[in-house]
Amino acid sequence: MHDFDDIELFECPRCHGPGLIQEENGWCLYVECLDCGCHTAELPFHSEEERQSVARHLATTWNLGKVISPAIGD
Repeated sequence: MHDFDDIELFECPRCHGPGLIQEENGWCLYVECLDCGCHTAELPFHSEEERQSVARHLATTWNLGKVISPAIGD
């Protein structure tokens, strides 16, 4: 498995904390803020090639500020 060191993630669009690409049990990826918990939607993958493509797509989504906030009322 490849890591995602070559994929640039901006700071969290909500709190400016660090974002990290997370993998959920080998079937999907999402980006999550390590400080406030904001995250992107989970996207599934079925192969290593698709996993890398999904990671790049999620990074773009995160960098555009398209996140889900765990805060009440958001």
